[in-house]
Amino acid sequence: MESREKLLSDLIDASHLVPGRALGPLVFQTGRRAGLDGTGVYVTDLQQTTLLALPQPVTAEASALDIDASLAGLAYRTERTQRSRDGGTLWVPMIDGIERLGVLKATAVDPDDDLIGWCEALAGVTALLLVSKSSHNDLLIETERRRKMTVQGELVWAFLPPRTIGTSQVTSSAVLEPAYDIGGDAFDHSFTEDALHLTLLDSMGHDLASGGASAAGLAACRATRRSGGALADIVPAIDKVLNEWFTDRLMTAVIANLNVHDGTLRWVNCAHPPPLLIRDGHVLPRILERDPDLPLGWAFHTTSPPTVHHTHLQPGDRILLYSDGVTEARSTKGDLFGEERLADTVIRAMAAGDPAPEALRRLLQELLHHQDHHLRDDATILLVEWHPGPESPRRPLKT
Repeated sequence: MESREKLLSDLIDASHLVPGRALGPLVFQTGRRAGLDGTGVYVTDLQQTTLLALPQPVTAEASALDIDASLAGLAYRTERTQRSRDGGTLWVPMIDGIERLGVLKATAVDPDDDLIGWCEALAGVTALLLVSKSSHNDLLIETERRRKMTVQGELVWAFLPPRTIGTSQVTSSAVLEPAYDIGGDAFDHSFTEDALHLTLLDSMGHDLASGGASAAGLAACRATRRSGGALADIVPAIDKVLNEWFTDRLMTAVIANLNVHDGTLRWVNCAHPPPLLIRDGHVLPRILERDPDLPLGWAFHTTSPPTVHHTHLQPGDRILLYSDGVTEARSTKGDLFGEERLADTVIRAMAAGDPAPEALRRLLQELLHHQDHHLRDDATILLVEWHPGPESPRRPLKT
């Protein structure tokens, strides 16, 4: 049998000149050469409720699998390989860094540990190939969509980063709804030399102009940050763009930097709900609440710099950023979702062992259920966990 390491190398070489539609068949052929009976590539839909099959040589037994009610979904939720009762089918999570993309199905007669390990490597390579193709292959984008995207939704999603990023020191994960009709909300997270940058924007309205304002806000933030600007520089940069090009729009925002080495959190709050700090399974009430600055827009910040707040986190601390569409979501009976329910849902999920992306996925499902799956406002949530090594200093909280 051919070297399994060489098979992965051959897969990467062959992938350079094939379109997205050929990726499933290419993985299938690689699996057959390694001794598998077959493979199937499934990607998650935009709302993370269903796993959807990409085109492949052998018709998938199921073109769609429920994430909450299937063995494939269990692999996705737990980020661990699952094996069928008869032992012949493996469901392997496909993860790019720590971003969950879907699962790889692999079938074989009684696969041994070596073959299972190779299947996990194959899933890893497949995830990388999916990411590399997704920027310029509509098939991969269309597969994850279950209905038509609005123009403003298309605009905002084009500017958004992956939902989950992370290193050995920190994890950041985000969710956003209504996924196909998002209007004024947007998020960003990215690593600088020694920090994790975080942005959550909420533009007034729910139309194309709102989406344009949010996209322009992210662009102004990135342009300033990537040219060496600090938090105090980013706020007037966004303010200037809004005042010049979106004269009728106001925007609230939380913009922050977390030093991944010592846990120093610095942030600016422009008329936005204050972040929540979760420590040891409990919310520390009002600990990150400060007098907010004025919202962005109308040149409020062109003459006076914003106030930059700071505190020091402890290892294991979690920061929750959210838009008001989360806490102000009302049920058909008029009950607010509220800050307490927001934090409690995250705490319970992570106490049960769910990774941050899964905790947010469950939170979003509960929020949608609360409003009978008809959100009246954009809802965006960003969850950050600082988990440094034991050598990192444990510093007291400063208020």
